[in-house]
Amino acid sequence: MHSETRLAPHHVRAADLRAEADAYRLAAVARRPRDPRDLRTRLGWTLVEVGLRLAAAPRTAVAVP
Repeated sequence: MHSETRLAPHHVRAADLRAEADAYRLAAVARRPRDPRDLRTRLGWTLVEVGLRLAAAPRTAVAVP
């Protein structure tokens, strides 16, 4: 018996388990109530990132004659 023949059902089962885990993960995220602090935290870190980009040394533009 070829090894590919014996491994095929295992590959199918692994794909099914991955799909089931993804579905469970999505359902768990949908069930979790949104915390207003989550949005505040994301907004805060976005502002920090923008501030760091503004504080970085500006790049000089190349002038074309």
